[in-house]
Amino acid sequence: MAEGILPRQAIAQLIDEGALAASEPIMADQLQPASLDLRLGTKAHRIRASFLPAAGEAMADKVARVVLHTIDLTQGAVLETGCVYLVPLMERLTLPPHLSASTNPKSSTGRLDVFTRVIADGAGGFDFAPAGYTGALALEISPRTFPVLVRAGSRLSQIRFREGDARLTDTELAALHRETPIAAPDAIIKDGLNVTIDLTPRDGPVGYRAKRHTSVIDVDKRDAQAMRDFWDPIEATDGRLILDPNEFYILMSREAISIPPGYAAEMVPFDPLVGEFRVHYAGFFDPGFGHGPGQAARAVLEVRSREVPFILEHGQVVARLAYERMAEMPDRLYGDDLKSNYQGQTLKLSKHFRS
Repeated sequence: MAEGILPRQAIAQLIDEGALAASEPIMADQLQPASLDLRLGTKAHRIRASFLPAAGEAMADKVARVVLHTIDLTQGAVLETGCVYLVPLMERLTLPPHLSASTNPKSSTGRLDVFTRVIADGAGGFDFAPAGYTGALALEISPRTFPVLVRAGSRLSQIRFREGDARLTDTELAALHRETPIAAPDAIIKDGLNVTIDLTPRDGPVGYRAKRHTSVIDVDKRDAQAMRDFWDPIEATDGRLILDPNEFYILMSREAISIPPGYAAEMVPFDPLVGEFRVHYAGFFDPGFGHGPGQAARAVLEVRSREVPFILEHGQVVARLAYERMAEMPDRLYGDDLKSNYQGQTLKLSKHFRS
């Protein structure tokens, strides 16, 4: 197999070979075009603070020193805002020497302002399992705005498998754009595809600001909540938006983004010198996203200012997309009846809300 991101059928082969196993059988609908949904296990440890095991250090040894209490998730439990939880995942890895893995929150998780990151034993970094990794995975979860109801089997994060380094250079990305446009109306390519913010008035809001002190959101229920109970629409701006410190916003890109079938992409942090704000918690874009007639899709951006108010202006660069080659063409694309909730999206809240 060539270098690149493993597609759905290759992930299925990892399952068959035992390189990817779980305490409960892995279900077919966990397989996405270029990733696998990860599931929460049966227990959540409420911990004093986030932590990262040092290289070679076992996660269990660290947990024992920071755990406050343990919650049973078999019947579901509420994770409160402002708290940090560590949940062992059902899936575990026995990677071959040539494969590494990276993880990211699912889109719906990021749009709920639930901060998550995966920890692997002794990996020395978050959201990463080195080539040849053998061991368990755990998910750190910290709801920032809304309390959430989760249960064993809930899917808040996803994992990608990678052989070698197949990230496109700017020259290669520009050539791909000439062959198959990856952004419209134009593509700003510098250290990847630059993503700019859209703050122009249109039919409908330009964004949403999260409310505080809301009721609980069940992460496994679609269309279960009234939007107005959780969000204040931002109806119009003069091309500028002042972000209030520590408030959470849903905005969208000016560009319509396309991920051609032979590629995958990931939203990566932009230069912190552009401002004290964080954009896009959930970063994986699957092959086929926004690709094809009538499928053009904006990138929905989860935005939070940090310590000070910050002015965003229409057209300002706020994030970058890094494109990578697939190791082989996926047998299914995003939008091909794989519970692809955001194909052809414009400004869109997570699947949990009805209009």
